[in-house]
This record gives sequence, structure tokens and C-alpha cells, in this order.
Amino acid sequence: MIGPGASQSPADPPPRAPALLDRHAVPAAAPAPVSPGPVSPGPVSPGPTPPGPEDPLAATQTELVGINRQKLTHQQAFRPIRPAVALRSPAVMMMMMKTTVRRLLPLRFLSTGAPSSSCSARGPRLDPGPLSFQDPGAFRVKSTKELLRALAVFRFCSIPLLVNNCDKLLTVARGVLGRRGLSLLLRPFVYAQFVAGETEGEISRSMTKMADLGLRPMLAVPLEEDLGESTGEQRYEENMASMLECVRLSHSNTWTTDPMMQLKITALLSPELCVKLTELLKHQTSVDLEVLLRGLNGEPIRFPGLDERENAHLLCGLKRLNTIAVASVHKVRVLVDAEYTYMNPALSLVTMAMMKKFNQGGVWIWNTYQCYLKEARGFLQEALDVSSREGFSLGVKLVRGAYMDKERRQAEKEDRPDPVHDSWENTNHSYNGNMELLMDLISQDPQRYRVIIATHNEESVRRTVQRIEELGVDKGGGSVCFGQLLGMCDHVSLTLAEQGYAVYKSVPYGSVEDTMPYLVRRAQENRTVLQGIRKERDLLRLELHRRMRLGRGAARA
Repeated sequence: MIGPGASQSPADPPPRAPALLDRHAVPAAAPAPVSPGPVSPGPVSPGPTPPGPEDPLAATQTELVGINRQKLTHQQAFRPIRPAVALRSPAVMMMMMKTTVRRLLPLRFLSTGAPSSSCSARGPRLDPGPLSFQDPGAFRVKSTKELLRALAVFRFCSIPLLVNNCDKLLTVARGVLGRRGLSLLLRPFVYAQFVAGETEGEISRSMTKMADLGLRPMLAVPLEEDLGESTGEQRYEENMASMLECVRLSHSNTWTTDPMMQLKITALLSPELCVKLTELLKHQTSVDLEVLLRGLNGEPIRFPGLDERENAHLLCGLKRLNTIAVASVHKVRVLVDAEYTYMNPALSLVTMAMMKKFNQGGVWIWNTYQCYLKEARGFLQEALDVSSREGFSLGVKLVRGAYMDKERRQAEKEDRPDPVHDSWENTNHSYNGNMELLMDLISQDPQRYRVIIATHNEESVRRTVQRIEELGVDKGGGSVCFGQLLGMCDHVSLTLAEQGYAVYKSVPYGSVEDTMPYLVRRAQENRTVLQGIRKERDLLRLELHRRMRLGRGAARA
């Protein structure tokens, strides 16, 4: 799902991607338990010679450590910011800005006793290799207003109590404020951080800004269903119309020469049918894609094990998917999202049939593979085998996964083995191993295989970049690209784009009313990654303090 999808492996929940989109992403920091409440920073070791004036970044970091020695409560950190007033003196303006920033600072700063992947206030700065994600300069393209908004949103999202209950909070707020009042409250805050806009003009402005930064949009219609949420054929037809509009938006503008969009099959086909298909597939040694191909072509079908009504609904769903694929082929690449293990085999089967029909002259339909699953390598290898046997090209969206908690609860409820890897390290090994497999294939035939490394995990990004260089793959050619969620992991996205790599942002769009349920679901699926965005917050603060230092210098001058 950017949505927007996004994951880690469970036993050692480290700071972790929405896939979104990664909705399915994991940050690069080593696994470490996150303290549930504020703690004071520990003593800072003397380290080497303190940085001189020629090192403004380190000086700013040292200043941040001093500021964070203040012991703020949650209530103090979130005091309402005073409305803007006319300020005549630059000194007064800087004082107001500093007061505002201090309210957004965390209760501790990672540079004291933090893992080496975080910015360090003192001590030697480790060389991260040829590709560094340590430089807050990546945020210099953002306005001060955008920096402050991102800090506030990330701080909100890092509080588990708020994230776990945000759907209830929204319901209460809607009852008190009304739909219009709630929209006015959220639009400049969470909505502006993670959503491109509602009207075509708003979306176009957001995408043009992204294009100017070297980023590519991957539009995501915030439509999906789970068990018990089926809405009937009329609603599915309306969802198809929304997705056709997404194809038009993606193709008719000049944001990128190689647009992508995300698609959830459960917005077009009932989740209950997908679950039944998955159960039927367990008892079949092989499935003939020709049955589904006939359905895509609008011909009557009879899938073994389905009754007449279910076969009729399957046919309608396949025809809807075919309509979207016909509209997008040779124009927009369609990335089909993975969802839950109790329906994924059916989703993959339908996607494979679409690939066989539409991926003969290029990679237009892609499937998603969740590497936090123990069977991820088997699923990917099976797709490679079917692709080779059936003679079509394969597009892969490689994610860690975003449904860990629900998958584990469901497995325990049904008294079956946990489908998710037992450790964080195993998930990383799975993701990087599958990436290596795909990179080797792409180096041999870049037109037949494509992959999007959809992750916020810095180590996986670095490994992929290293393999691109070692294998001589064209880094901007599109065979290998990277993906992160809109509004998150910009220090990785902007650094990659600056180096000439193809980078996509998963971009949900629509009204506040339409997108908030989607964002709430993504937030609750990715609660661990939201609690683990400390490094990005640190870099945002460093850039904000750099601007404050420049402002003070200008005021003194």
C-alpha cells in the first residue's frame, strides 16, 4: 500500500515503512528498545577536540544537546504555538522561532548515547561510505514552515497512545467539530504532510514541486476493503472510475516521464471472495492462468469450487481490472499491493494473469512481495518460474511488510504457525537476499525484470546502490528504482535523487474525509516505523537550528 502501503520483523521491534509505500519500510538504525517515556540525556563523553567555527553542523549538534537538557513534559512540548504577529525586530523574530522550536524538541536527543546511525553531537563522525544519509542539508529545499510541520506531525506520530486510538479520536473530533471543522483542523497538519491534495490543481502543484526536487510520484487512490467491509458491485464500479481517473492524472501531466500508480485489488473484488479463492488454491497443485485470462477478456468463466454467484462476481472484478490495465498499458505502470496472508495467494494469482496478458512488451503490471514473511523467497521464486514458463516480464515491488501485528494475532487465533520471521535480523536477511536475487537477474536482462526497492531502511538502500554500481546497472534507467512514503524519509529520497537514482514517493490524494481512514489504517499498521523516525526528526532539528544560527548572525550584523 506509498498507502498511500509499508516492515519490520517482529521479535526485536527496532525503529522502523505506509507498504505504504514503506508503508512497508524500516529505518536503518540497529534494533534497540525504545523507551516508553522521556528520559534525560546521559553524560556526554569528552571525545576529540571540540569542533571549531568551521564545522557549523557539529556546532549546531552541540547546541542541541544543551537545549535538550531541559526537562520538558509532554504538555510543555505540545503547548499551542502562538499565532503569528507582526515583528519589526529580527532579534525578536529569532527569539519567537527559538521558543517555537524548543516546544517541538524531543525529551532526549539521540546524539548522547545513540546508535552510530544517528547524528552525534561529540565524538568522531563515522564514515557512512559513498552514500551518506547523515546530512541535514537534504532538508534545505524545505521551507521553515514545512520543517516545523514535519516535526510536529512526527512528534504526534511517535506517541503510541495517540496512534493506537487515532480512529477513536477522529470520531470524537468529527462529532464535536463536524466534518467541515475537522477538515479545517487536519488540512494544514497531518493532511498536508502525507497527502498531495484534493483538486487536480492542488495535486499538480504538489507533484510539480516533487519533480523539481528530482522525485517521481506514485499516485495512490485511498480505496481498499477488508473482511466484513464489502460494499457491492455499484461501489466497485465507482472505485474503478476513481482508478481510471488516477491513470489519467498520472499520464496527462508532465510530472515524470515514467509514472506509476498503486492499486489494491480489494477495491475492485470482494475480500471474502479473495479469501475463498486462497482456500481453494491450497488444495490445487497448479492453476491454469487461462481461466482468469478468459475472465479478463470478458468471457464466461467457471473457477472450480466457486458457485454461480461467486463466479459472476469474479468475472465482474476481472473485467474491472482489465479495463484499468488497458487504460494504463504503455502509459502508467500499475503496482498491485499485497495485503494479508489469508488473501494474498488469490491476489497474486489475479496479478499473474494480468501480467501474462499485459507484460508481453514491457513491465506494466507489478506485484508486491512482503519480505517479513517466512515464505517470501518461495513466493518470489514461484513468480520468477511462472514468468519464465509463461513468457512474460516481471515487475516486483519489494517491501518488508506492514501487517505484522494482525498476522500474528490471526495465526494465534487459528492455532497455526506464525507466518512472520522470528527476528528483525531474519527479516533484513530476507529482504536483502531477495534484492540480490533480483539485481542479478536485472543485470542480465534489464528489460525483462524490474524492481522498486520500497523501503525506508538505509542499509538496504545502500546495499542496493552498491549492487547497482558493481553490476553496472543504469541507475536512472528504471530497471531499479526506490520508493518511500510522501512526507517521510525525505533525507533518503532527496539524497538518492540528487545522486541521479530513480526515486518514487507513494502519494495518496483526495479529500480529508476520504484520505483520513486510509492514513489511520496505514499509521496503525506502521506504528513501529512511526515510533522509529527519530533520526529524521533529529536531522530536521539540525536544519532548523542551522537557520536559527544564520538568523542570529544576520541580526547581529
